[in-house]
Amino acid sequence: MNKRKIFKKKRYIIPFLLVVTVLILRLMLPFIVKNHVNKVLADIPGYYGQVEDIDISLVRGAYVIDNLYLNKGNASSQVPFLNFPKTDISIEWKSLFKGKIVSEIVMTSPEVIYVFEDQSEKENTSDIDDWSKALTDLVPIDINNLEIRDGKFAFVEVTADPTIDLHLDKVQLSMSNLRNVVEKSVKLPSTIHATAISVGEGNFKLDGKMNIIKKIPDMDISFSLENANVSALNDFTNHYAGIDFKKGNFNVFSEVAIADGYLKGYVKPILKDAVLIGKEDGFLETLWEGFVGFFKFVLKNQKENTLATKVPISGDLNTVDSKVWPTITNIFKNAWVEAFKNVIDNDIDFKDAEKEAVKE
Repeated sequence: MNKRKIFKKKRYIIPFLLVVTVLILRLMLPFIVKNHVNKVLADIPGYYGQVEDIDISLVRGAYVIDNLYLNKGNASSQVPFLNFPKTDISIEWKSLFKGKIVSEIVMTSPEVIYVFEDQSEKENTSDIDDWSKALTDLVPIDINNLEIRDGKFAFVEVTADPTIDLHLDKVQLSMSNLRNVVEKSVKLPSTIHATAISVGEGNFKLDGKMNIIKKIPDMDISFSLENANVSALNDFTNHYAGIDFKKGNFNVFSEVAIADGYLKGYVKPILKDAVLIGKEDGFLETLWEGFVGFFKFVLKNQKENTLATKVPISGDLNTVDSKVWPTITNIFKNAWVEAFKNVIDNDIDFKDAEKEAVKE
């Protein structure tokens, strides 16, 4: 009888202890993960950062990182370089049926603020490799899908007078099939799509296809920025060129293709209905802007009232260059032959880069 009672007690005690152990581990897991993440951030050379909290969802196979920030150790400003309020990292269950264990990430309101004074000193490629690899290591499995909701990317120069702030707000971005779970026979299996509102309330759009599994990713991407109020760029243009605009629209169109490390593409900036001189300018400023305005008048397309050029870029990724003479001739082409159309030209394709890569 005594042995039977002892056996019955064990039958209940062992499962009870297992449940208690699992509960304890479940309660401790967020603290363990949080300490690990903070240690990874603390070990990035030249940077400091931390996370506020970690939430674990075992049912979803996910964890949420709350309020992650990262900044330069010697930064003069208190503006975080990276500020991620909420990052949801989870297993992509549908890919399990295809034999792949991959993750998907949803980032809510992330901010990347490049403060020129903080980042420019002693900045090199190894710095970028250090922090980007560290953040990637926070995800235990390969990332297949990435989504950004209401993000912000900005370039800020605080010592300029006034402060320069070039930014993209309300960034919505989606990248899919990054680990090539589906469409394995396709050369460019991954897709990217993004929209945003720029400084000057311009409309930014990016679309393309990629293969990021390669060491130098192949890609075929186009982007455009349309109808930005050029006067919103005055802090930038005044600081670097000594000119400012009273009114006008600023547009940029670009296509880029990369195949086997060879890049081919163009960037096409367009100014439309731009007026340079403002009434409040001093004599010297007005004189300089009048000088610039004269050449703007000579080089612009009078019928369309646009000033535009098309900057071709091509070559090996280690020695990409902007070609000077085609840029100059395109200015005159736009001025006296025909205005560039305010659309993406669709004359750069992945096959163009492939052909050039074969020649190299």
